[in-house]
Amino acid sequence: MTTVTDTNASRTAAALRNLYVVRFGFALVWAALLFLAGPVPGPASVALLVIYPLFDVAAAITDLRVSRTARPAAALYVNLALSLLTAIGLATTAASGASAVLRVWGAWAITAGIVQLVVAVSRRRLGGQWAMILSGAISAIAGTAFILQADTPAASLTSLAGYATIGGVFFLVSALRLHRTAKSS
Repeated sequence: MTTVTDTNASRTAAALRNLYVVRFGFALVWAALLFLAGPVPGPASVALLVIYPLFDVAAAITDLRVSRTARPAAALYVNLALSLLTAIGLATTAASGASAVLRVWGAWAITAGIVQLVVAVSRRRLGGQWAMILSGAISAIAGTAFILQADTPAASLTSLAGYATIGGVFFLVSALRLHRTAKSS
């Protein structure tokens, strides 16, 4: 029984490690492109804004498929739904300006951060989850900051690039820790 559990944990850790590396790479490329697109919504930045949560939907679906033994399915489905609603919300509010985008993104960052905390805490036996726990908490705090920034003259989409970069780094740290779990089990 222990061997089966260890093998499952090793496979899950390896699959999540690979997913997290992809998420890291995506976040860095996305952040660079958004930064280059500028501080106000334009065609390129609107496309990027919608792509980010859609990528999160794809990542949640992948997570559901690869992490059968370590997945809090309900939380992953909640994340999937939140990200899909966010993509729709960003597509519809982008024409209203950076402030509207920051409010939608902020609400998503808060709720997705809470979901990420739930998922990471339930997976802590896999290792490498402290980075995801910290990332979830920072996401919730950053979401609040985005909502507050929306009502200031400093409202800018480029702050989202920093958020994505930091989130990507946390995915990389977690991937590195999961690599140890995958190798040791």
